[in-house]
Amino acid sequence: MPQKAQKPDQQFKSINENKTADSQKLIEAISEGLLDKKAEDITILDVHELTTLADKFVICHAATDVQIKAIADSVVKQTNEQLGEKPWKEEGRDSRRWVILDYVNVVVHIFKKELREYYALEKMWNDAEVIKVKDIKAAQ
Repeated sequence: MPQKAQKPDQQFKSINENKTADSQKLIEAISEGLLDKKAEDITILDVHELTTLADKFVICHAATDVQIKAIADSVVKQTNEQLGEKPWKEEGRDSRRWVILDYVNVVVHIFKKELREYYALEKMWNDAEVIKVKDIKAAQ
């Protein structure tokens, strides 16, 4: 069976032909889920050259714990509907202050605003390439 070519900006590949290891496809589905529930200051950190933990971190925040839950639910729904992907691991759903959705090659961090400022993941990974996600529909 021929091996799939691995993209240069990612370190993971899928052993299941029905699953995607394509970080960009995951990012697109995740971004839709985040934007759908009005996540704020969506930032993608490209960490594939800095760590073996993941290829990308997606970081955002929300004002309330109810919104954090809605954002997490929306991301899980979008990735499942579009790609058939579910998070490998989820953390923080009960406390709703910092929810982590781990898709292995992409890890989503949904913070309450003050916790995002406190933990400052963007500063911790300041060598990573930073991409800001804008809501194109809202800008029109």
